[in-house]
Amino acid sequence: MKWGSLLPFRRLVAKHVIIVIMFCVWQLKAQSDSQSFVSLELPPTAILSGLGSVNVSKADYSIDFFQSNPALSSDTLSGWASANHLFYFAGTGFSSFGYQHDFKSIGPLSFGVNHLSLGSIDGYDVIGNPTASYNSGETTLVIGKSHQVNFFRFGVNLKGVFSNLAGYRATALLVDLGGAFVHPSKDLSIGLAIKNLGAVLDEYSPTSSSQLPFDVQAGITYKPEHMPLRFSTTAYRLTDYKIPYEGIVAGEELNGLDKVMSHLTFGAELLIHRNVNILFGYNFLRHKELKLETVGGGSGVSVGAIARLKHMSMSFNRAGYVTGGAYQFSLNVNTSKILKRI
Repeated sequence: MKWGSLLPFRRLVAKHVIIVIMFCVWQLKAQSDSQSFVSLELPPTAILSGLGSVNVSKADYSIDFFQSNPALSSDTLSGWASANHLFYFAGTGFSSFGYQHDFKSIGPLSFGVNHLSLGSIDGYDVIGNPTASYNSGETTLVIGKSHQVNFFRFGVNLKGVFSNLAGYRATALLVDLGGAFVHPSKDLSIGLAIKNLGAVLDEYSPTSSSQLPFDVQAGITYKPEHMPLRFSTTAYRLTDYKIPYEGIVAGEELNGLDKVMSHLTFGAELLIHRNVNILFGYNFLRHKELKLETVGGGSGVSVGAIARLKHMSMSFNRAGYVTGGAYQFSLNVNTSKILKRI
C-alpha cells in the first residue's frame, strides 16, 4: 500500500485526535476545587492500593487493573473473576467485583461493578423531630474492551455511575481511554490513561453543579533483570496543576520539588517467592494532605502482600491515614479452570 493512499485514514485519525484534545481541554476548564462521584478515584483492588493507589502500567496481573487503565486487559485474563472490599472509616466501605469473558464474535470483554457505601443519615423535620434514615452511596457499572497491535495495547471503558446522598440522586456517563506498551522480552510496561471523560446526566438538585474527577495519568513499571524488585512510578492529575497543593497545610509554602512530587505515586514489589510478593507504596500528596505535627508520618504509606495458588490469588493491603489504617482484601479466581474440574 502506498503512503499516499493512507491520507484519508490519516486525516480521519487526526480529526478524532483533535476532538479528544478539545474535549480534554473542556473537561479541564470544567474542573473546580470540589468534585462529585469520589468513588471513581478509589482503588478497586488491594494490589492497586499496595502500589500507591494509582497505577496505569502494571500489565497482566489482575482482572481489576482494567478499571485503572482499559489497555491493561488481555486475553490471558479471560475467565478470571475478582471480589474486593476496602474497609474504610466510620462504617463506610468500598466493594468491587470484576470478570472477563471471551465472546466468540467480539473477543474478550471486561465487566466491573463497584459500590461505595457511606452508611445512613438520620433525617429530622424543621423542629428537630426524627423522621427517617437515608442511605447514601455510589454504584458504578463498567464495561471494558481492549485491542492489541504487536506490543501496543489500546482500550476503552464505558462507565455509568449512580450516586445517592441522603435521598439526593445524580447519574453520570463516562469513558476511559487507555494505551500501554508491553516489552516482548523485558519486564517493562508503560501506560497512559485519560479517565472520566463524560457528562453528568442528572444533578442532585436543580441548583447543584457536579464536577467529574477528570484525570490524565501516565506511568512505567520495570523490573531490573537481576533484582528481586519491580518498581512502578505513576504521574497523575497532569492537567490539574494548582489544586493538589493549594491549602494542603495552612501557612506552608511548598517548593518546586513538592509540587512535582504531588503528582507522583511510587510502588515496589519485593519478589520473595515465585508465588508471593510484598507490596510497598507511597503517595506524596496523601501524606502531605494528612500530615499533622502531633501524629506520626504513616499517612500515604501502604504495605501489602500477594499470594498465588494455581488458579487463584489473594492479596491484602493496609493504607496509612491519620486516624489509623484502611484495610483492603482481594480474591481472584480463574473460574474457567475451576469449573472444568467440577
